Amino acid sequence: MKPPCEIVVWYVIPAIRSELAKDLLALGMKQKQVSELMDITQPAVSQYITDKRGNGVKLNDNVREMIVEFARELADGTAKKADIIGRTCAICKKIETKDVLNQLGIKQEELGEDCQACMGSEVTH
Repeated sequence: MKPPCEIVVWYVIPAIRSELAKDLLALGMKQKQVSELMDITQPAVSQYITDKRGNGVKLNDNVREMIVEFARELADGTAKKADIIGRTCAICKKIETKDVLNQLGIKQEELGEDCQACMGSEVTH
């Protein structure tokens, strides 16, 4: 059994980063700029945009729109590098736990009843 925090680290955050990197590139940024902005290596950006990393779960349209909007704000300067952690957390909290668990083939009953800190804090027992 994987705790939700491990699922977030291995699947959810990489999916968010992958989509954000792709959106920033689509808005005209270079891989080096994206890597500096997101505080990750340029090879990590390359892996995100080629789906070698961060393609373990598919994000729903509402979450995707949040990422697209954030990318626009980063690209036009209305959002800053310092906003990335907080916005990533806000996006993560909008992700439906059941959607991620279904994609990974994990039953919600397998999650520990005391762990409700990740993926929208919506785990109920």
